[in-house]
Amino acid sequence: MSGVKELGYVVYEVSGLADWEHFGVELLGMQLGEKTDDGFTLRTDEKAHRWVITEGPADDLVATGYEVSEEVALDALVAKVRAAGVEVTEGDTALAAARKVERIFVTTDPMGNRVELVTGLADAATPFASKKLLGGFVTGAGGAGHQVLLAHGVSRETYLAFYIDLLGFRISDIIVEELAPGIVADLIFLHCNGRHHTVAFGDMPHPKKTHHFMVEVQDIRDVGMAYDRCMDAKQPFEMTLGMHPNDHMFSFYVFTPSGFSVEYGWGGLIIDDETWEVKTLDRLHSWGHRPSAVVAELLAAAPAPHGEDH
Repeated sequence: MSGVKELGYVVYEVSGLADWEHFGVELLGMQLGEKTDDGFTLRTDEKAHRWVITEGPADDLVATGYEVSEEVALDALVAKVRAAGVEVTEGDTALAAARKVERIFVTTDPMGNRVELVTGLADAATPFASKKLLGGFVTGAGGAGHQVLLAHGVSRETYLAFYIDLLGFRISDIIVEELAPGIVADLIFLHCNGRHHTVAFGDMPHPKKTHHFMVEVQDIRDVGMAYDRCMDAKQPFEMTLGMHPNDHMFSFYVFTPSGFSVEYGWGGLIIDDETWEVKTLDRLHSWGHRPSAVVAELLAAAPAPHGEDH
């Protein structure tokens, strides 16, 4: 398969480094990678990092690193992108060293998101260890996880030409749901390996470039324990526990200190391209995934058990 093989890492610019370190390590169960001149890195597996956190005002995604299988494939992919009239520049040794990769090329998708095409994301010098998890995170052939990005008015035809025709992604499925009269959620999900989707796009009212990043754990108990840790820390939730109909992910959504979300999940579907059929579904959630304020109102309104006062 030509093109991108996995999502290697993400880079976020955040205004509160201390809050983010606590969020990533103590609440989500990631491992602190290393301190850098302008931030720190987070690990979820044997790789040197999966998340690069830098200090700045954006509080948003600033780059996505997509890994290509080998140097020859990277050169072919860069040539293909350039032939389509998209500018690509090779990163210098300093950038490659900062990202812990062998080679790196930088381009921009139609929404203006920085895309880094890399080979050779390095392993860390020590095994992955989390003080919070019973198991580990699901990465491996599926890459670091998935992210949902905002189209911000760019046509689907335009961004699919970049991600499918150039980078080699394939459509997993589409979800179109009318959330309220005249308000429609229309998302398309793309994969580049067995993970149901590595990136998805929707044109929803949202101020950020990214809606969320999903991390998946190996042990379902870790979803519940992370849920409790976030609850106890009074970290705001976007959505409570639930499941998606397309990737079957059992998960919750918690807001990061920067205002976008992390989906924390278990049990995601693996796609076999030989048998997979692209479908359009009519709902985003099989069950649950309710806004936290709605859940709080329902719980507060429930009558007291017989014989007890509120």
